[in-house]
Amino acid sequence: MLSHKVQFDGRIISRNGHDACRELVGFFFTHDQSLTIYEYRQFGKNRTNVLPFIQKSIYCHQHGRRKGKQYQLGDFYIGANLTFLSSEHPRLPESIKENTVLTLRITNIDRGASDSLKTDSVEHDDINNQEANDRLVFKAIQDVLKEQLRKRGVRIFTGLGKYLQQLDKKRNGLLEKADFKQALEVFHLEVSENDFESLWLILNGNGDGKVDYGEFRHAVVGEMNEYRKSFVRKAFMKLDFNKTGTVSITDIRKCYCAKKHPQVISGHSTEEEIKSSFLETLKDACIKSDEVSYGEFEDYYEGLSIGIIDDEDFVNILRTPWGI
Repeated sequence: MLSHKVQFDGRIISRNGHDACRELVGFFFTHDQSLTIYEYRQFGKNRTNVLPFIQKSIYCHQHGRRKGKQYQLGDFYIGANLTFLSSEHPRLPESIKENTVLTLRITNIDRGASDSLKTDSVEHDDINNQEANDRLVFKAIQDVLKEQLRKRGVRIFTGLGKYLQQLDKKRNGLLEKADFKQALEVFHLEVSENDFESLWLILNGNGDGKVDYGEFRHAVVGEMNEYRKSFVRKAFMKLDFNKTGTVSITDIRKCYCAKKHPQVISGHSTEEEIKSSFLETLKDACIKSDEVSYGEFEDYYEGLSIGIIDDEDFVNILRTPWGI
């Protein structure tokens, strides 16, 4: 039976930096459609254990078009979200249980096993069509905004994130329709009334009038792929050696190396000028002036990613200054 399984790696979608950097590995068993997830935990410098995170059972989607539908093989691919009710997993960390729904993103998958086992992925045709239409709505909005974002991607993405976070008085990540309209106006992001209504209908699928602002932002602006995001996480995890989910500006200044920056090599800027410019932009994105959360760090690179077409060009921007 073990040969009828697909192994995947995952991460938690969370504004809590410590949770966002947890490393997960899961297995989906095709013979009974069950799944289980473990967390890699480091003990000391050289010892890593794998601890149970989501116990083996049969689960259903808890969010989106597939809510209530049982997980099947076609749901497992890089970039897919898996959702679980936090209340069903009493052993989860308290920071995760604060949210009703736990969302995991698949970051890597055993493609060989997945492809050889794919026999049932044509179910839910109606849902597949709806999801394809949803993606077209998002892409149409993203295409309209692309030019504005290419020129000011970092400033807009980080500024929008900070602004929405400040509107979130309850600290639950949820905002109302009027909040999002207001945010788009403040940042001069022009989305037609029709497009906005189509977007809202998709995101507010449960009809409660509230939407996660991270989800909204990615629908409007887009999101970097998991390959790019893996390097952002590596860079942050190298800085956050205490695993608190935040890093001091002082530590970032110490670790950031501008020696191989193109403008330094060409003689147009000094290392200190490049470092100061980077820190100034990063600090603008932060709620606190002396520290950077994982979410704020990710936002900076999410904005930068918009204007960079080639994955390897983007990865090199991370590799060089952070030494990863």
